[in-house]
Amino acid sequence: MDQDGPIISIQDVTKRFGAVVAVDRVALDIRPNEFFALLGPSGCGKTTLLRMLAGFEAPSEGTISIGGKDMTEVAPNRRPVNMVFQSYAVFPHMSVFENVAYGLRVVKTPSAEVDSRVREALAMTQLNDFAERKPDQLSGGQRQRVALARALVKRPQVLLLDEPLSALDAKLREAMQLELVRLQNSVGITFIIVTHDQNEALSMADRIAVMEGGKIRQIAKPSELYEFPNCRFVADFIGKTNLFEGRIAGRQDGKLGVEVAGLGLLWLPADDADAPPEASDVGIAVRPEKVRLRRGAGPGPGADKLGLRGTVSQIAYYGDTSHVFVALESGQTISANAQNEARSATLSIAVGEDVWCSWDPGDVLILIK
Repeated sequence: MDQDGPIISIQDVTKRFGAVVAVDRVALDIRPNEFFALLGPSGCGKTTLLRMLAGFEAPSEGTISIGGKDMTEVAPNRRPVNMVFQSYAVFPHMSVFENVAYGLRVVKTPSAEVDSRVREALAMTQLNDFAERKPDQLSGGQRQRVALARALVKRPQVLLLDEPLSALDAKLREAMQLELVRLQNSVGITFIIVTHDQNEALSMADRIAVMEGGKIRQIAKPSELYEFPNCRFVADFIGKTNLFEGRIAGRQDGKLGVEVAGLGLLWLPADDADAPPEASDVGIAVRPEKVRLRRGAGPGPGADKLGLRGTVSQIAYYGDTSHVFVALESGQTISANAQNEARSATLSIAVGEDVWCSWDPGDVLILIK
């Protein structure tokens, strides 16, 4: 395999189940040693795509290559991949050691090699002290590590992870996210994870493919997806956003004029190459953390800011931050994240207060359908 080329190449892959198109002409390349995420809502096709990589489903159209080799006629057990399932699927009657050794014993690996490779896999997953325990003597996170060790002991080129953390509680899931990134860095192989959890994908992946209705809507690094989504679906699915309806009114001096209900005509920074044509309907969005709140109903925020006046209608307290919802004079609601910087049981803003919401024009997203 060419080390400069992709480890996985998916070329115009479609999968149909009767009249249902589960995966629709997907094309993407995944690089060696990359942590890649397939992200999207339930039913978007991400798990079906992962199962085709594993060989459990065959594409209706298109080809999948792994390590430069077409996988069309290659059985699942002959592919240079291994899969970790959502349910872990560890054998309850076997010790941790025997669970990890199982795949090697099936292919009649010599005993001495089994022992050394299992010990290596247990060390990588920090399970050295648990080799003789049964799965029912382990925590959920430890059982997850057993499943990972069992997959890694086969030394695959690619590790496939199907919602591997969904059964864990929130705090353990966060710890295991960091553990998976550490593990991927240490073993130096390609990880592909399927998840519907945006925070999981953002915190772990080098790149993310966002899927909707069997199609890929955008592939990018986490920060690029969040700050520069290419459509409304991606902006809404990745994080929270405040969305206003607008219409392109013209161009002037490198800026795009957008007529927005409740805001009037806005001149926003925009790349001419990517700008929608005049009279196009667009979405104008701003992330809640970009919105600043100022108490009182006095003068607006100034010419260098965009601002709207409203009344605080609701506050959701999350400890480190509060999500403040403001009812605007136009009838819409906008949300802002307020950092709880002072140690106090009383929030700095109260429901019913008049506030100005303001943000920089450069923080506005111009979104197509």
